[in-house]
Amino acid sequence: MKLPEKFEERMKGMLGEEYDQFAASYEKPRTWGLRVNTLKITPEEFVRIAPFHLKKIPWVENGFYYREEDRPSRHPYYFAGLYYLQEPSAMAPASRLDVRPGERVLDLCAAPGGKSTELGARLRGRGLLVSNDISGPRMKGLLKNIEVFGITNAFLTNEEPERLARRFPEYFDKILVDAPCSGEGMFRKEPAMLEAWTPDKTEACAGMQAKILDEAVKMLRPGGRLLYSTCTFAPTENEGSVGRILARCPELEPEEMPSCGGFAPGAPEWGGGCPGLEKSIRLWPHRVNGEGHYMALLRKGGIAPEIAVCDKWQRRKKDHQKRRKQESFNDSLMDGEQRKLFDDFIFHVDFPFARERLEVRGAMVYMLPEADIPRGLSFVRNGLLVGELKKGRFEPSQPLAMALKASQYDFCLNLPADDPRTGQYLRGETLQVTSSEGAGGKGWRLVCVDGYPLGWGKLVNGVLRNKYLSGWRSN
Repeated sequence: MKLPEKFEERMKGMLGEEYDQFAASYEKPRTWGLRVNTLKITPEEFVRIAPFHLKKIPWVENGFYYREEDRPSRHPYYFAGLYYLQEPSAMAPASRLDVRPGERVLDLCAAPGGKSTELGARLRGRGLLVSNDISGPRMKGLLKNIEVFGITNAFLTNEEPERLARRFPEYFDKILVDAPCSGEGMFRKEPAMLEAWTPDKTEACAGMQAKILDEAVKMLRPGGRLLYSTCTFAPTENEGSVGRILARCPELEPEEMPSCGGFAPGAPEWGGGCPGLEKSIRLWPHRVNGEGHYMALLRKGGIAPEIAVCDKWQRRKKDHQKRRKQESFNDSLMDGEQRKLFDDFIFHVDFPFARERLEVRGAMVYMLPEADIPRGLSFVRNGLLVGELKKGRFEPSQPLAMALKASQYDFCLNLPADDPRTGQYLRGETLQVTSSEGAGGKGWRLVCVDGYPLGWGKLVNGVLRNKYLSGWRSN
């Protein structure tokens, strides 16, 4: 691979005697990685069932290398959301933020969702995940990845950081800023990044990063943590960007992160000599089996007050408890016929619906996250889309199917991964169901592959009408 001359000059100055090893790494093949979705399956269980050549990635508990010929994007387990395909080094940042269930978490530059899906999995349905991206076209892919993973407590926004900061002052426990950058660390993986590189690009990116970080700090609660990451080698975008925000915000201080063999410390001299930058981490492609990455963990000083439970949900919960013996939930949400249709379906679902957080918009039924979210933001999804109320019926949604376990619905059609009907279902085709599979019944079926949900079908006279979301179907 031919590297730009100006890039080579800078890297020789940065790496000295290590430069030849660095340059030689570009002649090696790239690595391929997948990250297991721990909302649905443990890494140990995945290793047992996956038909791939897997090797553990040492810096993440649920990450694995695979061989290019495995083609995991074509396997039914991919459509079941059991894993996300992600470059191995890019798995590190979300794993170092130490997200825990119940926290309020922001992924400020989220699309296409590689890091958001891991943050959401760590929340385990509790608390709030705000996944934001300023690019409208990229939101479609972000939404799909969140839904495939079965994440139920996400608020997906399409906003400038400044607008978010005005509505979420000191709101989040954890913030991830995987900043737009010059992409130097991805030259081997994505040659288009190499073609687009210019010597001036790093300065332009550093300017954007400074603005994003300024707004992110405003949204971080006292005692909260912000993880900044890039996929570039440029000092001005890495230690330089972190050094500048530390100088502007004395309430921030760098923190140590769990290291791993091959990880290198950041260089304070590349960030204006700012103390603590040696606690940041660089992943070099000649030291680790992955591409180039940088990350720094910053803690905001002070102690935050306890998060108050949203008064609205408290009121709704009390109302629901009063009415529980007579009705399923608040009268104001649905009329009598709609409520009966919904309850007839939900009777067969063993899922932890928070009924006080159900909301009907138009004909669509949602379960909102448990946090109080300010109004006035542009968003594409708030919580879990449960389904749609239509004339004479309730239709469960594709996101609900992905959030369920097979054991949580009374009527499942479980297909082996190698059953030809599994591929037919994913292509949107009608399926024939045998008598041993419950062909004598009728109604909604949760279609699963080896016990992991894929989507819905409607059984009529031994024929399963395919309800798999058209935009998700395989070719």
